[in-house]
Amino acid sequence: MSAREYRYDGTRTLKLRDLPTGAESQRERKAELREKTAANLNRAAALQERLMAAGQEGLIIAIQARDAAGKDSLIKKVFSGLNPAGLRVHAFKAPSKEELAHDYLWRFAPAIPPRGHISVFNRSHYEDVLVTRVHRLEKTYRLTPRCLTEDFYQRRYRQLRHWEGYLYENGYRVVKLFLNVGPEEQRRRFLDRMELPEKHWKLSVADMKERALWDAYDEAYEDAINHTATPEAPWYVLPADDKWYTRYLTSEILLDVLEEMNPAYPPLDSAEAAQIPAAIALLEQEAQR
Repeated sequence: MSAREYRYDGTRTLKLRDLPTGAESQRERKAELREKTAANLNRAAALQERLMAAGQEGLIIAIQARDAAGKDSLIKKVFSGLNPAGLRVHAFKAPSKEELAHDYLWRFAPAIPPRGHISVFNRSHYEDVLVTRVHRLEKTYRLTPRCLTEDFYQRRYRQLRHWEGYLYENGYRVVKLFLNVGPEEQRRRFLDRMELPEKHWKLSVADMKERALWDAYDEAYEDAINHTATPEAPWYVLPADDKWYTRYLTSEILLDVLEEMNPAYPPLDSAEAAQIPAAIALLEQEAQR
């Protein structure tokens, strides 16, 4: 199955309850797809070198998910094969007091990579239409009443679309991933965190309480994705119960966008090229001494 089957670009409507969270239909191909994942990442690494050399476009990969969906391990397994000199990973937590004193996109601006580089957002600018919406945190903001009207989130969806369009028109690709873990698999992973000492550091009772809000989060994710999916900044809603399959699909998406960008090594400056014969001669003379 192609990763494009999980793509949402504004041409169809997302309904999470209609989508699989596991990879049952692909289990017989597990070994094959793991090999293909490795091959995809080797090809992506070669294209990344060209992306860095060209310096004409940047890439932002924003990852959103429920707790225990596998964001950290996905980043570790998929993106560790890229050149770290051209890769930045940013983990966004709850906004600080200073960040809350600014517009909600303010804290994301420093994470935009230089053109030629890739940034991965572990959680992203979409937190401000997801957890904020589910818990109605806008009611706690120090904002003028004219900004806290009933269309608060409709305006935020528009702002996010426009911000991503602005980035696209200034040399950036934005790809957004939602790791769609099912409630039973999330429950199993939470139990692992409680039972295995090496996973205790990931444990958060607050995360488990969010399970009671599953339907509210479904609605928030559906609205956010349906209102902000565009051809220039698409969403991919990926099954996340089987991590090997999520990693395969992510490797396909990464390779697809880099191939679409099609970066090329820049030609050698003519002045530099003119000096190459003399430089070669000098090095050959050194070898003869």
